[in-house]
Amino acid sequence: MRRLFPYTLLFVLAACGGSEGRIATEPPKVAAAPGSAAPDTPALAPPRAADSTVPAGNEYVTCYVLVADTGMQYAPLRASMMDLRGPLRQEVDTMGRGWNAAKALIALPDNDEDEIYAGDYYPRRYPTTTLSLEYLDFYDTAAPEKRIAVVAGIYESKAGADSALRVLRPLRPGAFVLKSEIYMGCMH
Repeated sequence: MRRLFPYTLLFVLAACGGSEGRIATEPPKVAAAPGSAAPDTPALAPPRAADSTVPAGNEYVTCYVLVADTGMQYAPLRASMMDLRGPLRQEVDTMGRGWNAAKALIALPDNDEDEIYAGDYYPRRYPTTTLSLEYLDFYDTAAPEKRIAVVAGIYESKAGADSALRVLRPLRPGAFVLKSEIYMGCMH
């Protein structure tokens, strides 16, 4: 029994770790137009990356979520998100999720390798400047259930989120920053 404990501990730690626990340190890049000599240019400023891991002992972290748009219909919000890619010079990261019409849910595929969340919604939780569609009530408990948000970034500092908001606001006048306590603990 004593021999199994270290292996079990390693298994649990591996299941709760992974690349999602890392914070992006480089902003997304956009390649120069064909025939242009301009180098790649960064998109919105990346989240502050003072530390590359989640703080130990704290399951929740205060983050600032940049929301470009919200609504109840997936298709128009997805189109809105895709329209922002070019002007913001940001990548879209669906995390493998898409619209599951049978469940009326943003979800991982039913056959996803993550057996716990396969066929279900798994939220974006870590600082990033990628665009994605998320359920707003994960970040704001007062939001209506199933309200979808076009998230244009999750920032560690209010100043970083406000700076990105100034870039986004001319494109989406209703954009806003939401202060959120995001659970960073293991979700398995």
